Amino acid sequence: MTLSQRLIQHGLFIATAESLTAGLLSSELATESGASAFLLGGVTCYQDEVKVNLLKVDPKLVATQSAIDPEVAISLAVNVREKFALDCSKEIGSVIGVSTTGVAGPEPVGSNAVGTVFLGISSSRGSRSVPLKLRGTRSEIRAASVASALKEIEDEIQALFG
Repeated sequence: MTLSQRLIQHGLFIATAESLTAGLLSSELATESGASAFLLGGVTCYQDEVKVNLLKVDPKLVATQSAIDPEVAISLAVNVREKFALDCSKEIGSVIGVSTTGVAGPEPVGSNAVGTVFLGISSSRGSRSVPLKLRGTRSEIRAASVASALKEIEDEIQALFG
């Protein structure tokens, strides 16, 4: 069974907050026909101001930790989940929020090396961050981040429903 079939079978929806991947995750989720049955939408939050003002990430957290941080990834996932559930009139328990933040390169950002990535996952089970250390070109790191996020969505569905 495909990811989209599993999401539809369980009445789940996805909302994304993408910094590092800039919409690639949402795009990948929408490749199969019928994605509108589970993909609510996403926010490309490349700039910190978007993370803070639209997705309500604590500005002090971004200022002290930078946007490349596990707590920021969690906050993005939680807040995009809540925003889309409310704005799309969906039961919060049926929405999974997924976020991506990190450094694709070619240069490090602050103390964060190229390939440092944090995914955020938020569902009725709770919220968590998934740290990744990836290698490759900018495109390869972004593609690997999307692949990892898709796997984390699969894992979340498995944890929720077996």
